[in-house]
Amino acid sequence: MRPSGILEAALYVSNIDEAERFYGDVLGLECIARVEGRHIFFRCGDMVLLLFDPQATKVPPAPEARLPVPPHGCRGEGHLCFAATASEIEMWKRKLETRNIEIEADFEWPKGGRSIYFRDPFGNSLEFAEPRIWGLQ
Repeated sequence: MRPSGILEAALYVSNIDEAERFYGDVLGLECIARVEGRHIFFRCGDMVLLLFDPQATKVPPAPEARLPVPPHGCRGEGHLCFAATASEIEMWKRKLETRNIEIEADFEWPKGGRSIYFRDPFGNSLEFAEPRIWGLQ
């Protein structure tokens, strides 16, 4: 047996409102859940992007909690890559630049496919890449 795919991925942010503005307004993701001061979740294609405040998620659930999700979290910046076609990457690059979001790297991979890298307001490294960098599609 092996997993059929990744259902959700998590990054950690220090301000839920600012995360909502960036991931919702700049990246255009659809918010599907939010708990003030703890987390905000976005739909991204067939998966879900979870954005947690790391201080809140390290607190164990109360005994009466409806969902007994164990404490979790991390420290430091994470990384997430969004799939995009070559033409979409070019459009994303222009959109990010008009928002004064620095493109840290823009290159073609040796075996084919382009990536651009940038940061969210919390220092997480984000990327748009063609799936063919991994031999997909």
